[in-house]
Amino acid sequence: MARRRRLAGWRRFVAGALLAVALGVPAAYAVLRAPQLQVSTIAVTGARWVSEGEVRSAAEPFRGQHILAVDLDAARAGLRSLPWIADVQLRRVLPSTVEVRVRERVPVGIARVGRRLYLVDRNGVLLDDYGPRFSELRLAIIDGLEGRGDVMEKVDRRRAALAARLIAQVSGHEDLAARISQIDVRDAEDAVVLLNGDPARIHLGAERFVERLNTYLDVAPTLRDHVSDIDAVDLRFGRRIYVRPSGTGAGQGGRRAS
Repeated sequence: MARRRRLAGWRRFVAGALLAVALGVPAAYAVLRAPQLQVSTIAVTGARWVSEGEVRSAAEPFRGQHILAVDLDAARAGLRSLPWIADVQLRRVLPSTVEVRVRERVPVGIARVGRRLYLVDRNGVLLDDYGPRFSELRLAIIDGLEGRGDVMEKVDRRRAALAARLIAQVSGHEDLAARISQIDVRDAEDAVVLLNGDPARIHLGAERFVERLNTYLDVAPTLRDHVSDIDAVDLRFGRRIYVRPSGTGAGQGGRRAS
C-alpha cells in the first residue's frame, strides 16, 4: 500500500512537471532533470539461458538518462540484436527503473559448424556455444547446416528449415524424438537421421517424417534378417524401401525391400 502511494505521488509529480513544461514554466526543466528521475535500475525478467548481466550490459547506454527521455524503441532494437532474444518488452517504472522482459529463442538442436558446436533455433539462428551449462538439454546434433559468411551467419536457411520441420513433427512423439541422436541436412531435400544404438543412416526425404521413422522401426528387424550390416535405408519412395549394405558405395545402389 505504501509503495502504491509513493508511485502515485511520483506520477502526480511527473504529470505536473510535464504540464509545467507544456505551459512554458522554466522551473519545470530543472525538475525534469532531477537525479531522482535518472535511470539507475535495470530489472531483467524472463532470462533463463541468456545471462542477466549480458542483458543489462546491452541496456547500459540508457542508465543515467532521464526516465522519460529513454528511447525505448532504440533500446528494444539493441537488445534484440542479442542472439538469444526473440523479443523484448521494456517498461518505465517511476521514479528510476526500466523493466526489461525477455522472451528467449528456443534451441531445437546442436549445430555442428566447422569444429564447433552451437545451440541453434528453428530459424537457423546460432544462439550460443554448446557447453556444460546446457547439458540438461536433450537435443540431437545437426550436421550440414553450414552456409557461407561469418560463423554466426554461417547457416543455410533451407537446410535449417528442413531440420526444424523434422524436429517439430517428431517432438509430438516423445519416445520417437528421444531415439534420434543425429540429423544430417546436407541435402536440403533429404533429412537423414541416426537413431541411438543404430548405425544405419535413415533417409526420410522432406516430409512425413514420423510415418517414415515408424515404418523403419517396424521393418528394421526383418531388414537385418536379410542384411546383417546396414549402411543406409531409404524410405523416400512410398512402399519401396531401399537398403544399402555397409561397404557398398553410395553410387552402387542397394537392395530393394518390399
